[in-house]
Amino acid sequence: MNLEILTPERKLFSGDVYGVQLPGISGLFEVLDKHAPLVSALKAGKMKVLKDKSNHVVFYDIQGGFVEVLNNKVTVLVEGAEESAK
Repeated sequence: MNLEILTPERKLFSGDVYGVQLPGISGLFEVLDKHAPLVSALKAGKMKVLKDKSNHVVFYDIQGGFVEVLNNKVTVLVEGAEESAK
């Protein structure tokens, strides 16, 4: 599936990933390949990007925003984000 992470200033990430774990306002949730369509609000926290099945993982600290899942594309729109260590 394709993931895009966008802030008002720039596109932080764009590419194919295995899955992504997001801090929803009601708790963490994960989106994998061929997920049903979804729109959700996000709270500030850690976003975990699973780049492939072999546990290649990248973390981002994000501020609040939204995520849209549609046609195997995940678009994360956040106020701010930066790559972080675990």
